[in-house]
Formats: sequence, structure tokens, C-alpha cells
Amino acid sequence: MQLIEVPAKTGYVWFRQGIWLFRRSPLAFLTLFFTYLLVGTLISAIPVVGAVLPLLFVPGVAVGFMAACRDTIAGKPVFPTILVDGFRTYGQTTTKRLFALGGIYVVAMALVLAASALVDGGTLLQLMTIGGSMDAESFGNSETPLALLASMVLYVPVAMLFWFAPVLTAWHDVPPAKAMFFSVVSCWRNKGAFVVYWALWMAVSISVSLVLTLLAQALGAGEFAPALLMAALIVVVTMLYCSFYATYRGCFGVQEQQAGDPADPSR
Repeated sequence: MQLIEVPAKTGYVWFRQGIWLFRRSPLAFLTLFFTYLLVGTLISAIPVVGAVLPLLFVPGVAVGFMAACRDTIAGKPVFPTILVDGFRTYGQTTTKRLFALGGIYVVAMALVLAASALVDGGTLLQLMTIGGSMDAESFGNSETPLALLASMVLYVPVAMLFWFAPVLTAWHDVPPAKAMFFSVVSCWRNKGAFVVYWALWMAVSISVSLVLTLLAQALGAGEFAPALLMAALIVVVTMLYCSFYATYRGCFGVQEQQAGDPADPSR
């Protein structure tokens, strides 16, 4: 394992590679994403612990999605069962470490939401844990948007801790604490590339939302706009997930380039 420092323009390369990887096997990746959503929804329905359990499995599922990206590049078939690859392929020690990372992730998310409660009195925390709904007018007139913004800012260091930690634990046999440390260091050393990378994905998401909304209104099909928007954003998010693997390859010097793989930043 080698930590690489890349120029800011590499963020565009990661962005492009995520789209390229999705296009190699769109049906397989969308199936993985829908499977993840379905299982997560079913687990969330479990009383009392339903809000916490999906977070516990996040690191392991992250390894599974990364394995799907790796296998797609290698030309191997990808099935939904690969989502549990992190828990079943690398031995009991790795499984325990991934669950340990999951436990830390649960605590970190709890702290983020608890901090947001200081802004809006706990409304966002209640919506995220207990559930419920909030109409647009009430949402706009409350402190919840500010709490949501605060939680997004506070989530940045959490994301840095866990961006590479699961795959470092599973594929490089790095203990959880060291894996999180290496993850933060790598993200910080390549912060310029990550700023470009996230700016591009945010631009795509906003552009897709605006174009589809305006198009639906122009065609007099405004009632179908939410469904169209949801479908399009699912595709965008799935491509984003594919690009996670590109960031791993770029930041740790992984070179398993296959024919047609746009891994060279100069291309």
C-alpha cells in the first residue's frame, strides 16, 4: 500500500472514471444499489434498533461495492451477493474489524445528529431516527435547514475517517484505528483533487435536477417531475459510488488497468 499525492485536476479523472465504470455494467450497478436500498429499508423497519443497524453495516457494504467495481474492471460478472463480500471473504478477523468500524460509524453519526439538535432543538434528529414527515412550509420556517447544513459540515471529518478505512481494513489487513488514520491523511493530502471531484458531482446533481424539473414543467407533466428526478438522481448516485473506487486507485497507487480503462489523467 502506497499513499499517493495527486494534483487537483485528478478529481476530474476520478469523476470521469466513475461514469466510465458505470457504463461498463449499468444494470449490475443499479441492481446493487436497489438491493442495498431494499435491504436497508427492511432493516430500518425493525423496531427500536432499525435506525441504527443499517449504519453498522455501512463499512462492510462499502467493501462489497468496491469489490464489484474491481470485478467489473476485471471483466468478471457481478451479482447482488457481492455486497456482503467484506463480511464473508477475508476471514473472521476482518469481519470483526468491519463491524468495529461500523460501531464507530454509528457513534460518529450519533454525535453529528446530536450536534444538529443544538441548532433546531432536535427536529432533524427526530426525523432521522424516529421518522415522520415535515411539510415544505414548516421546514422552511424552522431551524431545520440550518441544522441540516450544520450536520453536513460536521459530517466532512467523518467522511474523511471512513472514506478509505473499510477497504484498507479488508484488502490491506490494516487495523481499524490505523485505517481511519491513513484515510484522513490521504484525503487531506489530496484535498485539492477531492474539492474538484465533489464540485463536479454537485454540479451534475444540481444540473440534472434543474433540467428535469424545467423540462417536466415545459411539457405540462409537472406531476411526473418527482418520479423522473428520483430515477435520474439514483443513476447519478450510483455513478458516484462507482467513482469511489477511482479515488481509492488514485490515492493508493492501485494499478490494475484493463483495456479501455481511462486511468491515465493525460487521456
